[in-house]
Amino acid sequence: MVDRPADGGGDGIGFNGGQLLYLAVAGCVSNDLYREAAGFGIALDRVRVIVRGDFSGDPPVSENVEYEVEIAGEAPEERLRELVEHVDRIAEIPSSLRRGTSVALGSLRIAD
Repeated sequence: MVDRPADGGGDGIGFNGGQLLYLAVAGCVSNDLYREAAGFGIALDRVRVIVRGDFSGDPPVSENVEYEVEIAGEAPEERLRELVEHVDRIAEIPSSLRRGTSVALGSLRIAD
């Protein structure tokens, strides 16, 4: 469920948009780790991604986003580290944010 905080007119349940942005970072990194592991010849047992960030200003804008990776798999530590560093370079959502992807309103339709 997606919702707004109670002070923003929502019920304060589910995710808000900012949390979904950070979830997109975590989900992308996690998915890419599993996808890229095959090419590295690594079988992953576990991946955990924790994302931290905050919003400030008016309108609120995300400040720096940082993520941590906890990973376990059938590979030496150095190979797991190489995999994580590779994914950090190629993961689509973090790469888009780092490059400052433009977001623009394309159209507006007023429903009857």
